[in-house]
Amino acid sequence: MSAAAHVPPPDRVEQVVNGPTPKHAQLREILRRSVERELPPGSPIPSERELAQRYGVSRLTVRSAIGKLVEEGLLARVRGKGTFTAARRMELQLYLMSFTDDMRRRGLTPATEVVSTGVEIPPVTSAHALGLAEGVPAHRLVRLRHADGVPLAVERGWYHAGRTPGLLDLDLSRSLYAQLGEAFDLRPDQAYQTVWAESADRETARLLGMRTGSPLLVFRRVSSANGEPVEDMTSWYRGDHYQVTMQLDRNTPDSGQEPHYGGIR
Repeated sequence: MSAAAHVPPPDRVEQVVNGPTPKHAQLREILRRSVERELPPGSPIPSERELAQRYGVSRLTVRSAIGKLVEEGLLARVRGKGTFTAARRMELQLYLMSFTDDMRRRGLTPATEVVSTGVEIPPVTSAHALGLAEGVPAHRLVRLRHADGVPLAVERGWYHAGRTPGLLDLDLSRSLYAQLGEAFDLRPDQAYQTVWAESADRETARLLGMRTGSPLLVFRRVSSANGEPVEDMTSWYRGDHYQVTMQLDRNTPDSGQEPHYGGIR
């Protein structure tokens, strides 16, 4: 079905009129009602040109209206494909599982784009997390994670070079956890993770196909294998595609039981 099929016929089109309410605000509410009442998740919406012609407004007005709905998470832009009604948010449950395995479990097709790699001196916090002395280099890896062609997360991580020699020579578009096991017999079995909300900076927004300032869920995780730290990874997930689910119990930090941490990557 084409995007144009989602435009109401002419006799049903709500009008954008001159008045005290700005035209972009009028159009935004018209599009909101159409999305909420008529279009299922993942449906394409018409192009800026089509909407401008249909409602008798400028493309700048259309762009402003759509941009606000993208910020609100009602619409999502996919680079090179267009704008779609946002899919329902995926549950981001906190456990150790590779991004690749998690997407396949959901019935989605995962893909990974390697943005950059290098051997660099990590920040003091990352060096400490990996058990490295100040000034000792580590592997630096930045990747963009996709599902069904949609960019979902940017990962920027540091890896203990002494425990992962030759890591940057591997096919890093594959599941990294699988390769850590295959190449180095390292299978992360414990992680400590911190979660917070953040607005997308210009570079992260560009990679994710979002506007600068769009909401993100951020996870910093330090993963260990056999009691030795291997990875210090921070991941920026699109806030319009994810929500966090946690299972809570009545244990407290001083109850004698270890809290459970983890995350998806």
